[in-house]
Amino acid sequence: MGLMRHVVCAMSGGVDSSVAALLLKRRGYNVTGVFMKNWDSLDESGVCSTERDCEDAYRVCQILDIPFHQVSYVKEYWHDVFSQLLKEYEKGRTPNPDILCNKHIKFNHFHKYAMHTLGAQAMATGHYARSSQEDEEVFQQAHASPPATLFRDRFEIRNTVKLCKGADLVKDQTFFLSQISQDALRQTLFPLAGLTKEFVKKMAAEAGFHHVLKKKESMGICFIGERNFENFILEYLEPNPGNFVSIEDGTVKGTHKGWFTLTLGQRARIGGQKDAWFVVDKDIVTGDVFVAPTTNHPALFRDTARTERFHWIAGDPPAELVRTQMMECQFRFIHQMPLVPCAVTLNMDGSVWISLSRPVRALTPGQVWRQRLAL
Repeated sequence: MGLMRHVVCAMSGGVDSSVAALLLKRRGYNVTGVFMKNWDSLDESGVCSTERDCEDAYRVCQILDIPFHQVSYVKEYWHDVFSQLLKEYEKGRTPNPDILCNKHIKFNHFHKYAMHTLGAQAMATGHYARSSQEDEEVFQQAHASPPATLFRDRFEIRNTVKLCKGADLVKDQTFFLSQISQDALRQTLFPLAGLTKEFVKKMAAEAGFHHVLKKKESMGICFIGERNFENFILEYLEPNPGNFVSIEDGTVKGTHKGWFTLTLGQRARIGGQKDAWFVVDKDIVTGDVFVAPTTNHPALFRDTARTERFHWIAGDPPAELVRTQMMECQFRFIHQMPLVPCAVTLNMDGSVWISLSRPVRALTPGQVWRQRLAL
């Protein structure tokens, strides 16, 4: 391989990032493992789960005989992710903290730390995703920033790196990476790109990572874990009681503690109601949350939406969209949601109109809506 190439691997203390570091070392890279502390939290038994995860990551690095560092982004996380999250909830929206964390922390602050402080030539994560460039290209490229012009001439610039789905379509995590920058993607390796979760677990067992295999995989929000969301959010936002109102006849069905504890499409817990009711809309001025009596009520379905200014991983919109103002692609707004064919129309302010081929349930304001080019 010639000169030893330095790669910094983000280590979470879980099985995926542990196997990512293992694969990088097997490929002959000079690997440094780094654990990010983003949130101070205690689990139900009063144990700091962050400290336990950090210890698990350290033990993996000991087994692999690679350097280990830890870095704290608690302040940055509070400012860039959590504060924004609270503002969005107060507006009645439903943001995705995992996407914000990747955008602002892992592929921004951590990316710069890996490149500039630790002097790495690439960073790596345990995401089930891949990019359109080969690993060799990550190291061969000249890391010059692209011109900051809008809709720049693609014939005068390096090839755009695309974010692509990995081999394990069930675990595919590209949705959570949909807001990262082109420069960060260009300098990132995804060692698990061609692997399934089952194979990753098998590799972890063979490598002796038994302490991470025993851990239950976290399915909760990145910092909340699997605690009760309503109780958690009411620790940070003042209760703002309002009424549950029937979308059909305007009658009051019960009360809630705040519209920000509820998201479109979820079942509303309404005391004294025998039948199930589902959230279809919120009025943050009156505090009313509108509910419907069935999970597939027509009020829950929409086939058009308008975004705010759109984030393109390539930096600029596709040439076809700039030229014709319209493009066929695919859409999702929830991780693992089936892709829905759609037409995208580009507006002058950088926002887009999305027209779906069929109505989707609970299209939620504030969620990240991901378009995927039908390549």
